[in-house]
Amino acid sequence: MRHLKAHRKLGRSTEHRVSMLRNLATSLINARDERIITTLPKAKELRPFVERVITLSRRAASLEGNGSEAAIVHLKRQAAAYFHAGNYQRAENAGRRGTTRPPRTAGVAAVRRLFDELGERFKDRPGGYTRIIKLGRRAGDGAELAIIELLDNPREKEALEAKQKRAKPSSKKKKGEAKVTEASPVKSEAGPDEE
Repeated sequence: MRHLKAHRKLGRSTEHRVSMLRNLATSLINARDERIITTLPKAKELRPFVERVITLSRRAASLEGNGSEAAIVHLKRQAAAYFHAGNYQRAENAGRRGTTRPPRTAGVAAVRRLFDELGERFKDRPGGYTRIIKLGRRAGDGAELAIIELLDNPREKEALEAKQKRAKPSSKKKKGEAKVTEASPVKSEAGPDEE
């Protein structure tokens, strides 16, 4: 029986697996083009992990303006548990006595982006915020690779706008072609013998 065995172990201990998923989630949210390439089993495990945290940001987006700042702060703190804080930025005098280290940045940036941008983007979408695209097998070890990306990303929007721009001029040509085809039957009625 496989009761209570819901997730893939990915050949790692629990702490290592959770840490890896937090790293992947941080990378996915902070990625400029909102996509990362990883192995297919990792992508399949990352999907529900990331979708849970995006749902938290959606809840916060629906609470904004209702005077429930405490609930929003609580949701942000819950979401922060899904990300690593990030590496310390290197400073010229880091490590010397009397100096303070700069704050960690990667996880903080991920939470900020999640609640400022992604919560509003997915406000009306009731789930299914990510897409997995299979890439085939890696040459070195034969592992199956996949892209996991957020839906409605800027690259998709640009492609859709470009497609619409290409479609608009072609629709004008079609109208012009329709006029030519309407005129052409009149010429063909004359027939080749009458010319």
